[in-house]
Amino acid sequence: MASKKALCVGINKFQNLPQATLNGCVNDTADMISVLKKYMGFADNDIVKLVDEQATKKNIMTNLTEMVNGAKAGKYTNLVFSISSHGTQVPDQDGDEELDMSDEAFCPTDLIQKGDVWDPDHIITDDELYNLFAQLPEAASLECYFDTCHSGTGLKAIDLLLDRKPRLLLPPSLKAFEKVKERSPRSMVVSLKEKELSTRHILWAACRSDQTSADARIDGTWHGAFTYYLCQNINKSQKNLARKNLLAKVRADLKKNKYDQLPQLETNATGRTANW
Repeated sequence: MASKKALCVGINKFQNLPQATLNGCVNDTADMISVLKKYMGFADNDIVKLVDEQATKKNIMTNLTEMVNGAKAGKYTNLVFSISSHGTQVPDQDGDEELDMSDEAFCPTDLIQKGDVWDPDHIITDDELYNLFAQLPEAASLECYFDTCHSGTGLKAIDLLLDRKPRLLLPPSLKAFEKVKERSPRSMVVSLKEKELSTRHILWAACRSDQTSADARIDGTWHGAFTYYLCQNINKSQKNLARKNLLAKVRADLKKNKYDQLPQLETNATGRTANW
């Protein structure tokens, strides 16, 4: 019988970069798992949770690959992938970014520098995710939640307050930075959309391409601001809420609490009622 599968990733601690520590990513994972179980029909054994030292590139990609292979075999029809971590940019790995010469990337816990750039064996790029997700059959749906940032152009003084910080790691060297700095800012969601993933894939991003995503202290505990207000609004509505309406509510809460980030939603199903 076809079923559901989710991978929820949260990384506060980076094994080789203690200065890059975040505070709210593991809590984001707990919040997302709670929503999946309460409103989206997921059971405990449908969900894989990877946090901190568990969330290596190998473990993340192994679990995503198992999800995709399971969908190809007809085992799964409803997939969810959430990740809260740092985002970054890397010089284009395979020549497909002729204009921008850079790829969007997520930072796993084992992120490390190799020469002038992030080591490709320890970073997850948009190309890798696209090549994997493009294998999904049309019968399978995929919903992704990315609470990271990929561009520092939207960085403002408010992002550096004691109760909030951007989830952003810049390229590790001047040489690497020079290879990507001339590009137009773009998020992982926009990048995957431009690579033409299936219309059944639903992609959420915590902020616009030219903004940063906040790791923030809210109501006494740390969270990703996007994930916190997303889950809070799902908990309030509980069911029968179209994604475009959920997006509007999350944006309103972020604005009310003086976050500049504007979450993005890419799908042809924005008006369709979600499964919570």
